[in-house]
Amino acid sequence: MSLTVEPATRTGPARELVDALAHDPAGQTSPSVYETGRLVALAPWLPGHDARLAWLRDRQRPDGGWGGPGGYALVPTLSAVEALLAALHRDGPAPASAAAAHRGLAFLAGALRGDAPPDLPATDLIVPALRDAIDRHLTGPAGPPPGLAGWADRPRLPLPAGLDPARLHRVRGLLAAGRPVPEKLAHALEVAGDLAHRASGVHPSASGSVGASPAATAAWLGRPEPGAALDYLRAVARPGPVPCASPITVFERAWVLAVLIRAGVPVRVPEPVLTALRAAVGGAGAATSPGLPADADTTAVALYALARLGRPLGVGPLAGYDTGRHFCTWPGEDGASLTTNAHVLDALGEHPSRPGVTAARRRVTEWLVARQEPDGRWEDRWHASASYATYAVLLALADHAPDGAARAAVERGVGWLLDTQRPDGSWGRWHGTAEESAYAVLALAGAGRAGDARVAAALARGRDRLSELDGTDGGPALWHDKDLYRPTLIVRAAVLAASGRAGRASTYRAPAMIRIA
Repeated sequence: MSLTVEPATRTGPARELVDALAHDPAGQTSPSVYETGRLVALAPWLPGHDARLAWLRDRQRPDGGWGGPGGYALVPTLSAVEALLAALHRDGPAPASAAAAHRGLAFLAGALRGDAPPDLPATDLIVPALRDAIDRHLTGPAGPPPGLAGWADRPRLPLPAGLDPARLHRVRGLLAAGRPVPEKLAHALEVAGDLAHRASGVHPSASGSVGASPAATAAWLGRPEPGAALDYLRAVARPGPVPCASPITVFERAWVLAVLIRAGVPVRVPEPVLTALRAAVGGAGAATSPGLPADADTTAVALYALARLGRPLGVGPLAGYDTGRHFCTWPGEDGASLTTNAHVLDALGEHPSRPGVTAARRRVTEWLVARQEPDGRWEDRWHASASYATYAVLLALADHAPDGAARAAVERGVGWLLDTQRPDGSWGRWHGTAEESAYAVLALAGAGRAGDARVAAALARGRDRLSELDGTDGGPALWHDKDLYRPTLIVRAAVLAASGRAGRASTYRAPAMIRIA
């Protein structure tokens, strides 16, 4: 049994996309320089080690760094350099690795003197941990590895302004005392060094992973001992390089379905996928994958998608994330996420008759409106591009809080999108991309501005550019984890949805007809 949502548009690609959710339940995401570097350093015994080492060298930029632009290069470059140094100490002379490490160290000597890096998960733990590990490779009793003798006498690599190792010391202190660390820190357990091995209170999940992270799992395992953790590492590392998080089952399924359904794209959901998504939402909500704590973001998107597919669960699982002013992504969160709250507003809006929903919607709406930037955009901690946050918040406000201050905020958001469209019709923080253009098109199409000539012209230009980029744009990694990453099917869903929506703004979010197929 499956659910079919109509009317139809781009049926073939959408059906293939949804079918992929069932065929590859671990999910599809881009490989990570950071995470692959950690496996090179921590698990040289894992099959594919030489391929991962070569992959790291091949991805070094001409300036000596790795990863995304600006501060986004810091964490992946630290990981790659430390991995190369570890391999040189362990395996002996390797001119290609030594040359890459030398260029990377030169890059870090300048990059670490800048401002604090972007707000990625565990950056305040990762940066000092890897800086110290690199220092030990260069100045330890064995001396620097072959080909890097000149670095022994240079000043120690600094830490960026505003970043200190105090939190890392606290985490390591907990582990040294045999005390468990907070569940969310299992995702970055590798920062604990030798203390991560069989750490107290940390155990592999049902998937075999520790914290849904290859690096954390390798650090916890320590050596190739048979069991679920080793099976997980062998499976996730089979292609060579590895992602920051795997599996991403619930996250991928919830986002893909929510994006397509909202845009009116027909989705034929296999019953096992729908049943599993429903089962993933417990009393405390849903987690992105086994080994990670439940969070309000994944919970809200899953509840929204299930409600739109005729399988509502209510909004009770969100109660534990309500701070009284906004919703936290998880209890004890540092900072707050705008897109999490936009997704919560979406979920609340699909359950208007539930007790307390009206008051919660009003509070979240006010909180989101107050955090709009002066130029009309929204920014968020889970994505590098303001196009994503603006798309998420603008549509939540347009759909579920269409009056008063919220409407004015939507108009300002539309103005920002119109003003930032590139001459070729695309949108993008660093350059025009299919992903960011898709978010802009979906936001403009759903903003309630049907008949506006400027919006119609922007949509037409965006649609034309998407038709050129769709299928040809590999696209940068823009999503925030320990390293930037790209959730392949989620991005593909946005591009498909936008390609089908751009010419049909006047019928945006028409009620879906659901039938049992």
